[in-house]
Amino acid sequence: MTKYIVVSGGVVSGIGKGVIASSTGLLLKTTGLKVTAIKIDPYMNIDAGTMAPTEHGEVYVLNDGGEVDLDLGNYERYLNVTLSRDNNITTGKIYRHVINKEREGEYLGKTVQIVPHITNAIQDWIERVSKIPVDESGEEPDVCIVELGGTVGDIESAPFVEAMRQFQFRVGHENFALIHVSLVPDMHGEQKTKPTQTTVHSLRGLGLLPDLIACRLLIAQPLQPATKAKISMFCHVTSEQVFGVHDVSSVYHVPLLLKSQGILEYLRKRLQLDNITITKEMADKGASLGQRWRDLTSGQERLFDTVTIALVGKYTDLKDSYMSVTKSLEHSAFRIHRKLIVNWVESSDLEPETQETNPARYHDAWRAVVGAGGILVPGGFGNRGTEGMMLAIKYAREQKVPFLGICLGFQLAVIEWARHVLEIPDATSAEFDADAKHPLIIFMPEISKTHMGGTMRLGLRPTVFEEGTESWSRTRQLYGGAGKIWERHRHRYEVNPKYVDQLTNSGLMFSGKDEKGERMQVLELPGKSSITYDIRRTFSYTLYSPDHPYFMGLQAHPEFCTRPLNPSPPFLGFVAASTGSPATLAKELENQRLNFQPPHPADSMVSEAILRNDVSEVLVNGTARDLMVSETPA
Repeated sequence: MTKYIVVSGGVVSGIGKGVIASSTGLLLKTTGLKVTAIKIDPYMNIDAGTMAPTEHGEVYVLNDGGEVDLDLGNYERYLNVTLSRDNNITTGKIYRHVINKEREGEYLGKTVQIVPHITNAIQDWIERVSKIPVDESGEEPDVCIVELGGTVGDIESAPFVEAMRQFQFRVGHENFALIHVSLVPDMHGEQKTKPTQTTVHSLRGLGLLPDLIACRLLIAQPLQPATKAKISMFCHVTSEQVFGVHDVSSVYHVPLLLKSQGILEYLRKRLQLDNITITKEMADKGASLGQRWRDLTSGQERLFDTVTIALVGKYTDLKDSYMSVTKSLEHSAFRIHRKLIVNWVESSDLEPETQETNPARYHDAWRAVVGAGGILVPGGFGNRGTEGMMLAIKYAREQKVPFLGICLGFQLAVIEWARHVLEIPDATSAEFDADAKHPLIIFMPEISKTHMGGTMRLGLRPTVFEEGTESWSRTRQLYGGAGKIWERHRHRYEVNPKYVDQLTNSGLMFSGKDEKGERMQVLELPGKSSITYDIRRTFSYTLYSPDHPYFMGLQAHPEFCTRPLNPSPPFLGFVAASTGSPATLAKELENQRLNFQPPHPADSMVSEAILRNDVSEVLVNGTARDLMVSETPA
């Protein structure tokens, strides 16, 4: 029987339920258990695809094209699993599912109500998805972490809270545990317990009793023993059921913080985890994971050398808009043993208009760009701020500063090259000007122009490297020299095929394309042999160093597949190049050649024709499941 751990929140949202849920799952994996995760978002949207990044942070994309909450990115990174769109439940999905069943007559003429029809649909969904294999074992998970988004007491989350109240009886007491995350504010040095008392009282009134109370402190001081005792007394739990989660230097320390307070021992007893059969192979894998995680976190504290990246984006007011991008940079910095410094630059601040209206912001923005070791331009939509992005790209290209462009950044690198190398001053994207004379970027012909949600080119797609690129392409070297790679995509626009020959002949090389060779997916500036390095012996591995040290763009979003212990290859190369040390980049190229392992399940790395056309069922980590109504892949 699958064990379920529900993580709910009280007082305020956005206090770290996702990290606590992911950390709990990671600790369980270190014991050899197989863990999956589900995120419940109570909003009415079908998915996160149509929401601006400034609403809930980045829109995270899964292998099957699901556009989901960023917390699923936390789950995939911490647990090293591959989830599906069904691992993100929204009110919109549940209501659509129930209404479709009602229209099809499946309720036999009964009155369809919140209880029992909506609550039953929620429970059925959780039970079904919790059985789907998500890791390399291909086996049913032992534990399912269910994060209930929002705050207990919200109107929109009420059906989900009621569903969880019923669910605890459906699966049995020994198979259901609840972690409630609450804010403990610090008022002039005094830790206040009243908000936690109030939210636990509300939770109990709704029929749910917390097994563990996670007290979130937004300061660096841990939970005081007196505070812990008071919460224990007034919330009807023992002191061992109360643990503190204070601010730490890195979120990667949270699993170790939880472990130090006995959360594993409590869950092992409460859920009778010792009764689950764990093979020696899984136990050894779990122990290895725990040791590597401890090495990762302890190594962070001893970093003195830094690497500085200028992130030039459109949504920098909310840092969570670029969650996966910053995680990819962090993971890469861990690998090369550097402390990461990110200079956040609002792209519109780099434009001449800002120099006129706000000279201070203009000069501060350019100072951040000029002072960085590398320049990153991530994805985005719309015209705002794109001129500033292209100015940053032009600076990186001309001043030989390492550059990485992702999605929109890739497209803008093409436009910038066309304007200043091909001397086409009005080169632009059809996204910005539908009637442009020189649209270097055009709308993809198969994409809907009337529906926005779920209609982009989404999910895992293959990229094939051109013949001969094995001798010069850094991208290919970073992916272990593979001739074909898979990354997740999310875009409506592509490079105009009419300009490809002109761009290539002028020196901008498209080293990676789609399987038909029609869609440009990786751009690079090729170069000549400069330095060699071999991590096992002496200098013997070729690093291609053109006039530009590192200039790369990808139409895909490789940041969605990064892992703390397996960084995204383009980001790893970019961060290594941004140190200013050619030997550091050469070392990582050789290391990737020898050791790179793709993070995707083997059965997902198939041709795009299969990924796009197999609509009767989809394979999720080797397990076939029927698509829900209106879920056919874009």
